[in-house]
Amino acid sequence: MTDISGSSAWFERGFVTYSNLAKTEMIGVLADMIDHHGAVSEPVAKAMAEGALRNSRAQVSLSITGVARPGGGTETKPVDMVSFAWSNRLHTAVETQQFKGDHEQIHTQAAAYALRGLLELLERRER
Repeated sequence: MTDISGSSAWFERGFVTYSNLAKTEMIGVLADMIDHHGAVSEPVAKAMAEGALRNSRAQVSLSITGVARPGGGTETKPVDMVSFAWSNRLHTAVETQQFKGDHEQIHTQAAAYALRGLLELLERRER
C-alpha cells in the first residue's frame, strides 16, 4: 500500500504485532483475552483493530490474525484459518475465513480479503 506515491497522505501507520507480547504492548490487547480465545480468534482480531485506532490518528483500521504455516494449526484452528477485523471508531466488523493453498497463497488471499473488507467499510461510510 505504501508503494503508491503520496500514500503518506492517507496511510498513517501500521503495527506488526506478530507475537502475543507485541499485541499487548503495542496495541493494548489484553493478555487474558489472548489466553482465553487464542491469538487467532475474532475477539482478538477485534481488539487488534480497535487497539490500532486507539494508538494512532487513523480513522479506519484492519487487523489480520491467522495460522498459515504447516504445523501451526490445530483441529479447532486449522492452518488455513484467518480472523479479520475492520474498524472505523464507531463500528467494528469481524469475520473468520478459511483459505486454500500453500503459505504464500494463503497470505495473498488473506491480504486481498482484508483490503476488500476495508474498501467495503469505507464505502459504507461514504453513504
